[in-house]
Amino acid sequence: MKYFVTVENRTFEVDLTPDGPVIDGEPVCADLAHVEGTDLRSLLMDGSSVRVMAKRTAGGAWDLHVGGRRFTTEAVDERALAIREMTGLGAAAVGPRPVRAPMPGLVVKVEVEEGSPVEPGQGVVIIEAMKMENELKAESRGIVSRVHVSAGEPVEKDQILIDLAARPPEEE
Repeated sequence: MKYFVTVENRTFEVDLTPDGPVIDGEPVCADLAHVEGTDLRSLLMDGSSVRVMAKRTAGGAWDLHVGGRRFTTEAVDERALAIREMTGLGAAAVGPRPVRAPMPGLVVKVEVEEGSPVEPGQGVVIIEAMKMENELKAESRGIVSRVHVSAGEPVEKDQILIDLAARPPEEE
């Protein structure tokens, strides 16, 4: 499986092959183990062990603490990257934007209702497309102003599924 990992504004292509990880075309001897029940990971790389504290943020990125330094990273697979490029979602959200269907599909579940507050990265709708379920997420903080779809309903590419509005100042 191929991923695109962004660290400090630099993106690395990471291919997880049966023979081990390949980063930007170079094979790397590495293994990552999660310490159950904690945010701690143990990274074994080229014979050296490194402790990594990794915590998922509300926006879906990762906060990493390695050797006394903090990094914010993001990892997306090829499919998610393609969807971002097709829909233009790669740019940072400026304010509440409607949630649109990235491709034709069928609504499996609506996870919010009108009036619900949402945070960046929060799931709002699940659609099934090409026999895969895709959770669509809010890009920015807001409040659901209108839900246009319901479970079982077919949708077309770029169809607005959920409208979001800015939260009133007292809720910020």
